Amino acid sequence: MTEPVRVLRKQTRWENLYFYQKTVALYQMTYVFCKRFLPKYGDRTVDQMVQAARSGKQNIVEGCADGVTSMEMELKLLNIARASIKELKEDYLDYLMSRKLAVWDKNHPRYDGLLKFCRAHNKVEDYEPFLEKWTDEEIANCANTLCHMVDKMIATHLAAKEKDFTENGGIRERMTAARLGRRKTQNEEIAALKAENASLRREIERLKARLTDAAAI
Repeated sequence: MTEPVRVLRKQTRWENLYFYQKTVALYQMTYVFCKRFLPKYGDRTVDQMVQAARSGKQNIVEGCADGVTSMEMELKLLNIARASIKELKEDYLDYLMSRKLAVWDKNHPRYDGLLKFCRAHNKVEDYEPFLEKWTDEEIANCANTLCHMVDKMIATHLAAKEKDFTENGGIRERMTAARLGRRKTQNEEIAALKAENASLRREIERLKARLTDAAAI
């Protein structure tokens, strides 16, 4: 018998996505960074950076939740999350450059160590012990590296989702497939019942014939 088609897609557990975990770390990192190194009042950068970090995190959650019924909305919200992380990355780079601090590129002596650390650690707990100890240059470069990684990871995730959408369609296509699948299942059940009834009729005819032969003896 044909397996039924699922109309609702299985929800992605965003807590298990590495790029989501990194955005949680980024949000906490940005909150502490702004509190330690930016003015408490009169600087719109604080609100912008915290909001961008929060938007990156929250849109991943909302996108995964909405993806149960709308892959289109999931793709849109994940792309918004990616845009927010790009904005946050630009703010950190602006901070470093405007204060004549070093941007740790591949030629910087601490670049490889930072890259290795950020690749291996996703959870906010991995970064929290350092947030009150690191300098502004250290936090900004760590955040910049995490932003870059999250951007690339979301891009890869989006490509996989787009491929899935192209091959399997959205909820309208799944609803149509489910209706057609149910109709096919019903037809298969009817055909099976008809075959069973025909078999029973043949058996009844054989029994009648045997009874007739027995009565004639």
